[in-house]
Amino acid sequence: MIYTSFAQLYDELFDSNMYNHWLQFVKDNVDTSSNIINIACGNGRLDCLLISQGYNVTGLDLSNDMLSIASKHANDINLSLPLIEGNMLDLSTIDNYDVATCFDDSLCYLKSESEIETAFTNVFKHLNNGGKYLFDVITPYKTDVYYPGYMYNYHDESRAFMWSSYIGDAPHSVEHDLAFFFYNEEIEAYDSFNEIHYERTYDLKVYLDLLKKVGFKNIKVSADFGKKTPDNKTDRWFFVCDKVM
Repeated sequence: MIYTSFAQLYDELFDSNMYNHWLQFVKDNVDTSSNIINIACGNGRLDCLLISQGYNVTGLDLSNDMLSIASKHANDINLSLPLIEGNMLDLSTIDNYDVATCFDDSLCYLKSESEIETAFTNVFKHLNNGGKYLFDVITPYKTDVYYPGYMYNYHDESRAFMWSSYIGDAPHSVEHDLAFFFYNEEIEAYDSFNEIHYERTYDLKVYLDLLKKVGFKNIKVSADFGKKTPDNKTDRWFFVCDKVM
């Protein structure tokens, strides 16, 4: 129940305007003739926007609950959205694509530099020559300055959600403590659930070195969805990388 509940709340509460920014970032870097795999596609809202703009998109996510929501969003507006349940750490069963995307700092849920390298290697292997890799990650400023002490609360007539963030054990890491409360009419009280989400990021040089190591070239890094040059208060880096053999 908890993962289904989290997926639904995430879909309902996430700032929908962010998807328009990611859409524009893709449009600024990718033409509509490209075949895209959107890794960690989540609720599929970005995928639907891209398809509506003429892109050929397949969504991949580890969570079956998220894929169910993505499928519903596509069906609600009569779009065909191919979906794959899969892990970015093992893309051995998927085809090759012209473009791979991975947004909403999904890479920051990986546990180590080694896993980041594996994810980069997998994408490189499944890109056609001349392909592009677009992704974002949160910065050390976000984990070390912005998130510690962060709190967000939500409630309606039958549900409540509490989100608190703390500094993690590893450098540039954060723990998100998520608590859910759902009203149970049978007992006239709330059922409660809790889960911890871990995020970790690295210095920019780590990402650049790993991308170059696996073979990516022409690596561009920006802030604000490609609109600005990063500075010491940038909270998310945006990457565009080429596979050129």
